[in-house]
Amino acid sequence: MHQSGIHVCALTSRTYRAGEKSGNEQEEVALQNASKQIVQTAILQAVQQVSQESQQQEKKVNSSVSLQLERGELTKKHEKK
Repeated sequence: MHQSGIHVCALTSRTYRAGEKSGNEQEEVALQNASKQIVQTAILQAVQQVSQESQQQEKKVNSSVSLQLERGELTKKHEKK
């Protein structure tokens, strides 16, 4: 309820000035911030994992291509065409 910039919380019957937050509101804000941090951390870890897996896959491909070049397998395929 609003009366001249003062909010009355019906559950606790405590009066709060405009901009002041109850303990429950502060706790909810803290939980929201913690949740955001958890989500950001999870996303960062997932991105890092995908990046590492991509780099490992690229290394495997490069290694395979290098081995094929050493064996002359790639040039043989090109000669057949």
